[in-house]
Amino acid sequence: MDVREAIETRRTIFAFTDVPVPHTLLETILSAGIWAPNHHLTEPWTFVIVGQETRRTLAERYAELRLQKKAALDATEEKRASLRAVAYDKFMAIPAIVAVACLQEGDEQRQREDYAAACCAMQNIQLVAWAEGVGVQWSTGPVTLEPATHELLGLDLSRQQIIGFLYIGYPAEVPKARRKPLDEVLKRMP
Repeated sequence: MDVREAIETRRTIFAFTDVPVPHTLLETILSAGIWAPNHHLTEPWTFVIVGQETRRTLAERYAELRLQKKAALDATEEKRASLRAVAYDKFMAIPAIVAVACLQEGDEQRQREDYAAACCAMQNIQLVAWAEGVGVQWSTGPVTLEPATHELLGLDLSRQQIIGFLYIGYPAEVPKARRKPLDEVLKRMP
């Protein structure tokens, strides 16, 4: 698959098969991130592969947050338990989870540049994954913002910010493309 094909066919994947992504392939995919452009070669990214023990802790918190979002606080205990179990199982079913954090150092301009570089790293990862037949969803849910999540993942919240979780696995289904035509987003100036 060439670069243009990877860019144009890549989709965010929301449903994965239960086939695990081999660790060597996951590391190959993640290695594409370190080649993203970054001003002054700050290399502001950190990639954290979430293991099973850590995942269980995150899944508990994810389930609680999903329960709160669904406003199920006034639901019966049985309904709450069911909603919590569904959310927990959903999180645990993701074949691989990688947290991506970005350094938050220097002035505001450097922080913007470093954030953009880390986002480019995430795009590189997604494109290489896609070329390998692996799908990715970039998630920025509430669990990624919590100080406890940073601590659990060994990240210093005073210096690093989680900019997302990458849910990685073999696609069970691939959504159709939905993009505006270029002429709707292109401006030409004299």
